[in-house]
Amino acid sequence: MHTILQPEGWAKPIGYANGMAATGRMVFVGGQVGWNANCEFESDDFAEQVRQTLKNVVAILAEGGAEPKHITSMTWYFTDKQEYLGSLKAIGQAYRETIGRHYPAMAAVQVVALVEDRAKIEIQATAIIPE
Repeated sequence: MHTILQPEGWAKPIGYANGMAATGRMVFVGGQVGWNANCEFESDDFAEQVRQTLKNVVAILAEGGAEPKHITSMTWYFTDKQEYLGSLKAIGQAYRETIGRHYPAMAAVQVVALVEDRAKIEIQATAIIPE
């Protein structure tokens, strides 16, 4: 079971949680990028890379016996803050279609570059499967 940590009097965040508490078996997902299972990028569109990256996260979770609802923390690394902000509506749709309406603790960070040159987004996640 996960508990959202929301200090009294704080504004409610939209699309993420300030914190989560959980107990159980932990599953760690290393940084995933927006390529397919053959390590090939099918799109250079930011939101489409987000969609594929989230699908990759979900596939690894499933391999560990976890589901999107078990995610407690995500860190998003992207190469262009303006492209990220300009794609929020499409990102939100891709997120809800892939992860659902589960919003873990998240951080979003602009970086100079990612290891894969065509990658625009990399996502790392931690999930906890309740005991």
